Formats: sequence, C-alpha cells, structure tokens
Amino acid sequence: MSLSSLFLSLRRLWALDSFAYSLRVFIAFTGVVLVCWWFTALHSLIPLFLGIIASALSETDDHWQGRWRALLVTLGCFAVAALSVEVLFNRPLWFVVGLAVSTFGLTMLGAVNQRYATIARATLILATYTMISLENRAAPALENIWREPALLVAGAAWYGVISVIWCRLFSRQPLKHALARVFRELSRYLQLKSTLFEPRRDLDVEQRRYELARQNGRVVAALNQAKEMIFRRLQESRSSKLNRYLWLYFIAQDIHERASSTHYPYHELSQAFFHHDVLFRAQRLLAQQGETCHELGRSLLLNRAFAQGRSEMALEDFNASVEQLGAQPRREWQSLLPHLRALADNLTTLQDILGRARHPEGPDSQEDASLYDRTPHGLDDVRERVLGQLTPRSAIFRHAVRLTVTLVAGYGLLHWIHPTQGYWILLTSLFVCQPSFGATRRLLRQRILGTIIGLLAGWALITLFPSPLVQIGCAVMAGVAFFAARGRRYMFATAFITLMVLCCFNQVGNGFGLIWPRLFDTLMGAGIAGLAVLLILPDWQGRQLHQQAAATLEANRAYLEAILDQYRHGKRDDLTYRLARRNAHNADAELSTLIGNVLQEPERFRRDADVGLRFLLHSHTLLNYLSALGAHRDERTEHYSGPVEHAAESIEGSLAALAAGLRDQAPLEEQDARLNDALAALDTEPARDDSQLLRTQLALIGQQLAPLRHAARSIGQPDAPEL
Repeated sequence: MSLSSLFLSLRRLWALDSFAYSLRVFIAFTGVVLVCWWFTALHSLIPLFLGIIASALSETDDHWQGRWRALLVTLGCFAVAALSVEVLFNRPLWFVVGLAVSTFGLTMLGAVNQRYATIARATLILATYTMISLENRAAPALENIWREPALLVAGAAWYGVISVIWCRLFSRQPLKHALARVFRELSRYLQLKSTLFEPRRDLDVEQRRYELARQNGRVVAALNQAKEMIFRRLQESRSSKLNRYLWLYFIAQDIHERASSTHYPYHELSQAFFHHDVLFRAQRLLAQQGETCHELGRSLLLNRAFAQGRSEMALEDFNASVEQLGAQPRREWQSLLPHLRALADNLTTLQDILGRARHPEGPDSQEDASLYDRTPHGLDDVRERVLGQLTPRSAIFRHAVRLTVTLVAGYGLLHWIHPTQGYWILLTSLFVCQPSFGATRRLLRQRILGTIIGLLAGWALITLFPSPLVQIGCAVMAGVAFFAARGRRYMFATAFITLMVLCCFNQVGNGFGLIWPRLFDTLMGAGIAGLAVLLILPDWQGRQLHQQAAATLEANRAYLEAILDQYRHGKRDDLTYRLARRNAHNADAELSTLIGNVLQEPERFRRDADVGLRFLLHSHTLLNYLSALGAHRDERTEHYSGPVEHAAESIEGSLAALAAGLRDQAPLEEQDARLNDALAALDTEPARDDSQLLRTQLALIGQQLAPLRHAARSIGQPDAPEL
C-alpha cells in the first residue's frame, strides 16, 4: 500500500462519526488497564471502568472551555451520587427515599435543556454503577467509605480530562461531522424528492410523500444539532473558520427551503407531460443535486476541494427541455408552463446555492447572522423551566414519575427475592424505561436479545481463553465497541457491554457465576420497565395527536405571516424569518415522530393513526407550498392588495381557527365560506405578472386547507379519559 493510499484510508477512518468517540474511550480504558496491571490492582478495574463509561455517557458537545465547566459540574454530581449511595447502602428505608427523590429531581432537570438531561441521566447511571460495585464486596469500614466513590469519580475524571484535551486539539472536527450529516440528510431528501417526478401511472404518491415527511424530520434534526454546536462555539470565540461553518449552515438552510418547495401537484404534471422528457430531466437534476450535497459533506470531512459534479449539465438540459416545451403551440400545456418555469427558477437558484458552498467566506456585515439562543440564563431561568413542567400534562413529568416508581419497585423486588447481583435489575430498568411506549418496547427487545448474545459470547471467550491478559484486552475492545454501536445498533451495543462486564468480573471473581444472574436480572428489569410504561401515567402518543396537529398548523400560520411580510417589504434573511421557518419545520418533524410512535402503540390506542397519517401528508404538502412561497421572496410584488391580500388574510385566519379548534377539541365547520370566497376572487381577478407566483402559491395553500380540515375534524373529537 502506497503512502498516499494509507493517508487517504486514515482520513476516511477519521471522517467516521464514531471514530473519535471510540478512540477516546480506548485511550481511557487502556490507560486504566496499564495502571492497574502495573500496580497489581485489578480489583480496582471495575469501578474505574464504570466511571469511564458514565463520564463518556455524560459527554455533550461544546467548546473546550464549556466542556471543562460541564466536566466540573458532572464530577460534582457524580461524587455526591456515589457518596450518597455508599452512606445509605445498608439503610434500606433512607436509601429508597434518596433513590426516589434523586430520580425524580434529576429527570425533571431534563426540562432545562439537553445538556442538563444528559448529565442528570449519567448521574443516575453512575449511582447504579456504585450499587453494583458495592454489591461485590462486604460493607466497608467507616474509614474506607470513600474508596468506591473515589475510584468511580477518578475513572470519570480521567475520561473527562481526555475529552477536554481532545476538544481543545480538535475543536472543529465535531462541527464538520454535524454539517456533513446535514448535507447527507439533504442529499437523501433531494433524491427522495426526485422520485416524485417519475412519470408512472401506478406511482404511490402518498407513500412517497410520507417517506419524504419522515426524511424531512431527519433533516430538521441534523440542522438543529448543527445550529446548537455552532452557537455554543460562538459564545466562546469567533474566527474566520467558525464564520465559514456558520455560512455553510445558512447555505444548508437555503438548500432545505428550496428542496422542500412544491410549485404544483407533481402527479398532475406527470399526467400532462407523460410522453415528454421534461419530468425525466427534472428527476435527473434533483437526483444529481442530491449527489452534489453528498459530495459536499464528504469534501468537508475529508478536507478536500468541493466539485459540483454533473448537476450543472443536467440543469442546462432541463432548462432547454422547458424552453422547448414553451415553443410548442399546445393549448393544454400553456397553463402549466408557468409552474414548470417556477420549478426551473427554483432549481437554478438551488444550483447557485450549491455553487456558493465552494467558497463560504461568511455572511456579509449587512446580513443578520444571529442565532436564536435557547440556553438557560441563570438560576431563575432554570427554575422557571422546571416548574413549568411540574404538571401531569408534561411528558417530562410523567416520565420522571414513571422512572421513579420503576426504580423503587426494582429496589423493593431485589430486597424481596434477594437475587445475586440484583442491582442489575435497576440498571436494566434505567436504560430500558423511555418516555414513549414505542421506544421502550424497542429497547426492551433489543436489551434482552443483546444480553443473551453477550452472555453466550462471554461464556465462550472466558472458556476458550483463560488468560487474564486476553480477557482484559477483550474487555477493552468490547467497551470501545459498545460506544461505537450504541447510537445505531443498540442490540449489539448491549452484547458488547455484557461481554465487557463478564471479562472484567472474571478478573476479581467467578465470571461464570454472573451469567445466570445477569440474564435473570435483565429479564426482571425489562419486565418492570415494560409494565411501568403500560400502567403508570401512560403517555399514549395518540392522545396527543390533536395537540401536535394544532401546533403544526399554528407554526405554519406564523411561517406564512413571516413570508408575506417579506413580500410586502422585501427579502430579508433575518432571525425573525429564519426562526419562523425553523419552527414550522420543527413542528412538522415532531408530528412525523409522534405518528411514528403512535404506530408502535397497542392497537386500541391507534384509533387515529390512519387519519393522523393523512393529516401529516396534507400538512407536509402545505409546508412544501409555503417553502416555495418563501423561496421566491426576492420576487417582491408591488400589487399586494385586493384579492391577494384578502386571500392571504383568509388563509391565516383559517389556519388559526383550525389550530384553535384542534387544541380545544371543539367542533369544526365542514367548510370555511370566507376562505372559499377569497380563493374564488383570486381566480377571477386578472393577474399581474409580478404577482402571478404569489397568487398561484396562495391558491395551492388555500386548496390544501380543505383536506386538512376534513382530517382535523376526524382527530379533533374528545377521546376517552386518560388513565
């Protein structure tokens, strides 16, 4: 292998999302093993390993200074949790009170933001790890009460220091990964969107639009993650490279708006131009622009120059095909040509945006480059966010109650039946019990299967390779594999962590004796978590469908209002507009996620699943029409008055009324007479050239409200009282 090919292979390995994470864990594990082996203190290996795992699970993305502050907070929480478990371990009554209060309080901290939620969950995990470590030895003397907490916190601190140093040395790498993920998801969105242009008579448009809505949720999640990462770094410092990443984020937002735009129902275009090549050209162009987005992400990760590929030639072919259509005197095509030209303008602008990604120098000083700040400011803000969620209507509150009861029940069960290694019951329940039934059921199954696989692999390994050195090496590699797989392959991650536990415990005792207790405790813990999600304040997503549908319509109304304001006063990519656009896409993504969760719930709670799917399809189509309207904001009309203004106001009013009716579960009228009149006037009034696109998109948006209203009337009826 040549030096250049080796360098390229290493760069590709470096470009993998989980490589840096896994490498940090490998360094931490290896360092602990070497120290314990050198001082013949293998009995300290388990708490040190568990501390490393808890610290790695608490890691949040940040600037290195922010990560250092977060590490200090995390270590403080870990020390308090470990010492509390140590002091109360042999006092069951006080222990269960502390367990209940800490579980509820730490889970409620998740209401503040994701960083607090991650640290709080990791603290609960470390507390459970402390119980597992203490169970393996007799009750300590008072003068040794610090030993186990000190080892756990030392392992956590060791990984934390590695993490801070890594962040200081490679502070831009996580940003590259986040932005590359954005462009990968945009690539998939564009390629999926291109399939809607396929001129087939048997094309399942609804299924493809549903897949498009789900993919839009992934794009939105990637954009949100990238935005938060950029914002946290901007709080600490600003540089030309950081400005470049900020500009790439804005470019991705523009691509998303253009990609999600719909100028006309595609199935109608497909029927009209079934025997012409124009839709094949559009499909090919979109697919190649999707490939260009993917290549942009790869170029960013591999730190190489970005080339646009073949999409420029595909754009020329598509525009030539549109012009050739316009030259033909076919009367039935004339009414559709403006929509094709609007599509061509949109894809041409999208191509220009992709071209700007070659040299993203940063926003102009005249432009608004601010990002919305969602972080808490001071203790008052933290208290306000937590207190705002202290209601049974809050999903966070319900999950906090459910998890608290689950862990207390697990603690009571292990004292009742006195199983060997009984605290694995609590650990399993902690990992399996999730806010939604669908997520809990999925993890429950994967946790059990992964544990069985890991126990079988561990039994085989410690039987075939009795050497302690081999087993410790396998424990290190299994621990690294756990972190590499846990984000996408939870079953295999569980298998790896089970294998690591067996190998580590075999160094200080009998690993074979752990196999059956581990399996039994996993089944018990998973069973308790499953029952808790079913019986304790069950958060059936189907009962929240009307609320999320209302939030989606209200977000779309606010987006439309922001768009129309720019048609009146001119295009401005300011924070107000970008926030309205992002909120509309966030609401659409949350609705898609909620319906996905509904489809995993028991059948009797899926009463509105089908109508929810129809509502999602229509609401996402509505968002597509709004995106097209927003994409052409530079085409300011001087004639925003009369029928156009009346139609816009009627659409806003209809969206607001639908949202309010859904939120309050009030009866909805079959039709909106005011909206129908406004749309009729929009069609009869002669259109001026500078208002044609605005009129067309408003008409499409207004027409989409009829099926939305029909779906809303089906899901807006009061359901049975909640359990």
